[in-house]
Amino acid sequence: MVTPNKGGSKPPAGKSGAKGKAAKKKTPTFFDKNRFNMKVVTSDVCAKCMKCERGRSYLERMSQPGAIGHGVPCILTRGRAYV
Repeated sequence: MVTPNKGGSKPPAGKSGAKGKAAKKKTPTFFDKNRFNMKVVTSDVCAKCMKCERGRSYLERMSQPGAIGHGVPCILTRGRAYV
């Protein structure tokens, strides 16, 4: 005859002793911390700067008659994603 577990050392199978664990907070990785965000600039900023190839090609496209632009990401106005 097997006796039931009365206040024994182990809980019955399938049940844990902890009521609920707090979820771990997701922290950004090293790559995410140092990722740069680039500001989107329009052709007037590219006209003043003229340093990067992307800005010069965007300025050339926008100088065409009837061109509609939405800006271009500028590598020179980047900022840190996480401080």
